[in-house]
Amino acid sequence: MTGNFGAFIREKRTNQHITLRKLAGDLGIVPAYMSDIEKGRRYPPDKEKLFRMAELLHLAPEEQAQMFDLAAREKDEGVSQDISDYIMDDQLVRVALRAAKKNNVSQEKWEQVIRLFNEES
Repeated sequence: MTGNFGAFIREKRTNQHITLRKLAGDLGIVPAYMSDIEKGRRYPPDKEKLFRMAELLHLAPEEQAQMFDLAAREKDEGVSQDISDYIMDDQLVRVALRAAKKNNVSQEKWEQVIRLFNEES
């Protein structure tokens, strides 16, 4: 464990002037467990608690994505929990990602894809 997830959460929590005890209580966990998470001694909580944590900490969408990515890296899970269901529930998404990996798609190409997706929204 790197502790980056815990440091991120601690920073966001203190910026919002939320006590560790309050956040833990709102998440339904004991403060000692929350403290261990922030200190990098415990793995991040499950997906439901992560979504609740993002809500309680008033995270912007970019911050929420960062939080999920840090949690996935901390747990050595390959994919962030906020998008894992989307990937696993759609065969075409998996085919597209595997093709991108096989063809070593460049950052420039991914940026084009993202722009295309955002234009269609």
